[in-house]
Amino acid sequence: MTETLSLLEQLIRRESVTPNDAGCQDLLAERLGKLGFSDERLSFADTQNLWLRRGSEPPLFVFLGHTDVVPTGPLTAWDSPPFEPTIRDGKLYGRGAADMKGGIAAFVTAVERFIGQYPQHKGSIAIMMTSDEEGAATHGVVKVVEVLEQRGEKIDWCLVGEPSSDKSVGDVIRVGRRGSLCAKLTVFGIQGHVAYPELAENPIHTFAPALKELTEEVWDHGNAFFPPTRLQVSNINAGTGAENIIPGQVEVQFNLRFCTELDEATIKARTQAILDKHGFKYDLQWRLSGNPFLTARGELIDATHAAIETVCGFQTQDDTGGGTSDGRFIAPTGAQVIELGPLNASIHKVNEHIGLDDLETLSRIYQQILVNLLA
Repeated sequence: MTETLSLLEQLIRRESVTPNDAGCQDLLAERLGKLGFSDERLSFADTQNLWLRRGSEPPLFVFLGHTDVVPTGPLTAWDSPPFEPTIRDGKLYGRGAADMKGGIAAFVTAVERFIGQYPQHKGSIAIMMTSDEEGAATHGVVKVVEVLEQRGEKIDWCLVGEPSSDKSVGDVIRVGRRGSLCAKLTVFGIQGHVAYPELAENPIHTFAPALKELTEEVWDHGNAFFPPTRLQVSNINAGTGAENIIPGQVEVQFNLRFCTELDEATIKARTQAILDKHGFKYDLQWRLSGNPFLTARGELIDATHAAIETVCGFQTQDDTGGGTSDGRFIAPTGAQVIELGPLNASIHKVNEHIGLDDLETLSRIYQQILVNLLA
């Protein structure tokens, strides 16, 4: 059994359903402490955050990850217990295998081998961990970044071990992400009996034309790096459950994944203009999950391309697809940020898994990136 596989199995056995860490960060701190990494805990509310750093000089390279995982879903749907790592047909099965304990195990062993090869490497290496990525993400990386910024600790390069790969490890790296803006809209009407609509005002009916307009709005046309902005309705709730009552209000939740052609203020203004045009009474609450970011071609992307070509023998593809990640909190500091990790086909699913060969390949890629930048 390889060091990377052994570490991944230890991590999977810890039932770290968000926002719990279940001892994962203690395991990492103990292991990397032997290599001279300082151990700092930056915990907030129910979230545990870990900052491990070796060296004090720039440039600073950071591996970023999260030890929390999503719930398992029905245990009976799994072919093996989700927190008992199980090997079948060349794959390791378990919750978090791909998202993202596999990435964590790979970069820890990559760091160990790199330091063994280059104990006097230039610059500094750090590991940033949180137990609040799969949840609300309000007390995790965003809080750690605030602390680092306050004391002038600047990150130059950040690699997020999120599962970015598509068909084979390293075929896709994320060099940016779309922004995410969530909205909760309440449209008010007048409750009444369905037989007397003239005495009531149905908020579903009054909102329907505005809903159509919102979903058909052309927000932008995207650009060379991002697809066009999209609005998607996720929830609509109204009524008492009775079939003879006109509801007094309807609640609608929707989300916009937006590109660098738009900003938060513009989206809000255009949305409210559409709603106001239809003349109904409403309340609208917004929550910004993250702004879009894009890392320009530079040392980190070049080093990653070269590492993947060295280890895998092919050219990787730069991409900005997928959802949000904690990279959105690092990019505004001026750091170069990319995401590179395992295949994403099984993440958040029953029977989540990672290929054994993929795990080792990923660790070798991480090691080669460190060689390219810090050797």
